[in-house]
Amino acid sequence: MKKGQVYIGTVEEFVFPNKGIIYYEEKPGAEMPPADTVSAEKLIYKVIVKDALPGETIRFQLSKKRSGKYEGRLLEVLSRGEIENEVPKCPHFGICGGCSFQTLSYENQLKLKSGMVRSILDSVLEKPYEFEGIIGSPQEWAYRNKMEFSFGDACKGGELALGMHKKGSFYDIVTTDSCKIVHEDYNLILKTVLNYFKERGIPFYHKMSKEGYLRHLLLRRAVKTGEMTIGLVTTTSLALDLSDLTEALLSLNPKGRIVGILHIFNDGLADMVRSDRTEVLYGSEFFYEEILGLKFKISTFSFFQTNSLGAEKLYEKAREYVGDTKDKLIFDLYSGTGTIAQMLAAVAKKVIGVEIVEEAVEAARENAKLNGLENCEFIAGDVLKVIDGIKEKPDLIVLDPPRDGIHPKALEKIIDYGMEKIVYISCKPTSLARDLEVLTKRGYEVVKGCAVDMFPGTGHVETVVLMSRVKE
Repeated sequence: MKKGQVYIGTVEEFVFPNKGIIYYEEKPGAEMPPADTVSAEKLIYKVIVKDALPGETIRFQLSKKRSGKYEGRLLEVLSRGEIENEVPKCPHFGICGGCSFQTLSYENQLKLKSGMVRSILDSVLEKPYEFEGIIGSPQEWAYRNKMEFSFGDACKGGELALGMHKKGSFYDIVTTDSCKIVHEDYNLILKTVLNYFKERGIPFYHKMSKEGYLRHLLLRRAVKTGEMTIGLVTTTSLALDLSDLTEALLSLNPKGRIVGILHIFNDGLADMVRSDRTEVLYGSEFFYEEILGLKFKISTFSFFQTNSLGAEKLYEKAREYVGDTKDKLIFDLYSGTGTIAQMLAAVAKKVIGVEIVEEAVEAARENAKLNGLENCEFIAGDVLKVIDGIKEKPDLIVLDPPRDGIHPKALEKIIDYGMEKIVYISCKPTSLARDLEVLTKRGYEVVKGCAVDMFPGTGHVETVVLMSRVKE
């Protein structure tokens, strides 16, 4: 196989989160392959192609060929797989890089995700455990409570666009004004903002030249309360009066209620949403959401699960795994805005949360007061450095780390507590599997596990496992 050439193949395997595996057989007469191919005798190569689904026959271009790994870029789906029985609901599907599972019924999405999680866990767990399958999202559509839209153009020199990155592209932006995984209020606001800047000819920030003004549109909307905040992210290259835009947004008639409009300044080089300085154009920087009877104050950059109703299912399962908490001290490590900690605090002696993002810790403290919980303590800092300074010894530990999992040294310190029970929540099962290998070697076994779908239409999935210390 040669880099840059186009091939045709059928996806025989599928791995988390969205990688199709093709075993491509070279025609007779070709040069002998290197030893890292699947079979030197038959000239069979294992090629990974992102966004290619099981059973699909596709055209792909070989994009990477190094260190024994072959990767292809999806060019065209020639025929769909047997599990693809749905007509995509979203008009942007196939162009936008946001969703890849819309040709699958939701039932088939859940089967595929459940199978991936089970396969990943089985690959590292030697002892038998109970796998409880997958819990679906209460809403398949319009489930997201947060979206970051990018300004750009659909093609070089094209008109201003606002939406998601084009599939497979770092630069091109697709205007996603009919997105189906967000509430219709998002699309209404997006159209209003885009038209406002189009009419005025305001330029977007170009990643290559580092010039321009418009960067991102950050929208957040609570499912339970309907409260919304709008964040416009720009550089400081222009000094614009945005009062007309503010009035235009406030004159809309959304289903929810706009409680804050923010102008966020970001002159950083990285293509990410962050704030050097934030100016409140209207209202406040925060909104309120409700989860399992608790109220949460969420600021612009606070971490909060993007699927509010799905989060309730996730936390209910975590609470079930935690079990009896009466008179127990619980450590909630990587606690974010303290959602899990507060959920457990109502039935525990005390909960100590540790989180590295200071803004999230402040939000957690405010939320605990808001919910009348006095037995929650939140500490700002890296888990690796903080837990040595905590004098109390926990009766139970709940882990909910970021996507990359737990730092190896922090994991060793957690294990050294010798807890009888650990509940681990993960948004990336491959990172979970890596940490489970360490935990099982150090005296723990997985009792049960469950997948929870928080991201319909995509390959991402949450996983919860209950571990217990093996008795000597």
